[in-house]
Amino acid sequence: MALFGSTRDVSMFRYVNRELLWDIITQQVGYYKYNLGQTKVNMYGENVEGKFYIGPVLLNCLIDRNDQAFPTSDLGVDLNWGIEIAFLKDDLAGANVVPEIGDVIMYNEGYFEVDNIINNQLFVGKDPDYPNNVNPLNPGLQNFGWDVSIICKTHYVPQDKVNLVKARM
Repeated sequence: MALFGSTRDVSMFRYVNRELLWDIITQQVGYYKYNLGQTKVNMYGENVEGKFYIGPVLLNCLIDRNDQAFPTSDLGVDLNWGIEIAFLKDDLAGANVVPEIGDVIMYNEGYFEVDNIINNQLFVGKDPDYPNNVNPLNPGLQNFGWDVSIICKTHYVPQDKVNLVKARM
């Protein structure tokens, strides 16, 4: 039987992570979920009326900002800026949000589109959803480990391309 990574250990780490994200770090983003049902496309797969989003859902997270780059082309100067945003998987499940490529995240009045999702951070290397096989000498591996977080890699998108407009207050 495994010594570390039991439900009691997971509960302690979950508590510490939530305290760090909610009370100490307190970085929040607005998460806009892409709404496929409401977005109309033509026969070429292009959206005619614009994209529609569900949200925003306010989530606590940990943000790693990349450096900004300003490449020039025939059209002028552009802005390339990416950030990596890590969410606790338990917080996403509580908010009923499943990150997907194409979703939009608002951070510091800027919009970032999700390019890639990393979903392989496991506590003690064990996923309780996949205990592999039943072992009579080592029972109960389904009670060990924890699927900790999801990391979204994003890139900056101008507000006019996202079609999200701030409401007047």
